[in-house]
Amino acid sequence: MPGNTVTILLVEDDEVDAEAIDRAFKKARIANPIILAKDGIEAIEILRGSKSQLKLENPFLILLDLNMPRMNGIEFLEEIRSDESLNKSIVFVLTTSEDDRDILTAYDKHVAGYMVKSRAGEDFLELINMLEHYWRIIEFPPGL
Repeated sequence: MPGNTVTILLVEDDEVDAEAIDRAFKKARIANPIILAKDGIEAIEILRGSKSQLKLENPFLILLDLNMPRMNGIEFLEEIRSDESLNKSIVFVLTTSEDDRDILTAYDKHVAGYMVKSRAGEDFLELINMLEHYWRIIEFPPGL
């Protein structure tokens, strides 16, 4: 892992939120590549390298919204957790949902963290810095 750049797969259907996340990374001077998927289906295609998508190279970290069309975040988590080649993927939920059922379901699907966008508010830059610190100090599972 040392020396490898961590790619961020941002699974987010809201363009405004995606742009805000991208701006926060730039403001924090984090130049890691960010790949945008507009829903869970597109994210799966990127992770598997299917449907003329280039396969996302390891190591990567996933920032996942829950409320999306076609395949929502919970369905996405179910899909990757049932796939032997993707089940160890590191996923942080970044969503508007404060529903306890969503939080419990996400943690049941082994997310690394659950963050509510509205709570991040002005501390959003701190959130981005925390994520950078996380991927710099943790050891990624072999194969990721």
